[in-house]
Amino acid sequence: MGFTRAQLEAFRGHTLPDLVAPDVRLLFVGINPGLLTVAVQSHFGRRGNRFYPALFRAGIIDRLIDASGGYAEEDRSHLLARGIGITNLVARATARADELTAAELVAGADDLRRRVGALAPKVVAILGVTAYRTAFGRPRTAVGRQPEDLGGSQLWVVPNPSGLNAHATVASLAMAYRDVAVAAGLRIETAQ
Repeated sequence: MGFTRAQLEAFRGHTLPDLVAPDVRLLFVGINPGLLTVAVQSHFGRRGNRFYPALFRAGIIDRLIDASGGYAEEDRSHLLARGIGITNLVARATARADELTAAELVAGADDLRRRVGALAPKVVAILGVTAYRTAFGRPRTAVGRQPEDLGGSQLWVVPNPSGLNAHATVASLAMAYRDVAVAAGLRIETAQ
C-alpha cells in the first residue's frame, strides 16, 4: 500500500486509537504516531520498523506481525490475548517525533498517567529515553526499570524501535522488551 508524500501529509495531526483491552498487562508507549502509521491505522505500521520483529525474537508473540497494511484481525487479537497494549505519549501524527514540542510531551505524560490509572497494566514500557526525559522532567534517566511507578504500574524505559535509533538492533531491542514482558508476567515463547 503506497502513499505519495502529499497523501501522507494529509494525515498530519490525525490520531490513531490505542490498541488496548481491559486486561492489558504490558502497555507499550510510543512517542507519537507517524503519518504512515495513521494512514494504515496500525501502531508501528512503517515497513522496516523493528517493533514487531523484536517482540517475535523476544518470544513475546508467536508470529512475525506485518502491520504495514493495517492489522490483520488475527494479529490484533493475538496481541490483545497476550495482554499487550499499545498507546502513545502524544496522539497527533507527525512525520518525525522531533516535530513535537516539550510542552506536548509534558502534557502527554499527564494524560498517560490518567490512562494508566484507568487501565491498570502491570507494566508500562515507554519506548524512547529522550522523549521520556523531556515528558517526565527526568533529564538523567537511563534505560531500564524506573524507581517510581506510574499510576500504580511498574514503569520501564526501553529503546525506541525506530530506524532513527541506529545503535539499537533487533537483538538488543528484543532483550529489553523481553525484560518488560517477564516483569509483566507474560508467558515467553521459545526463543526465536
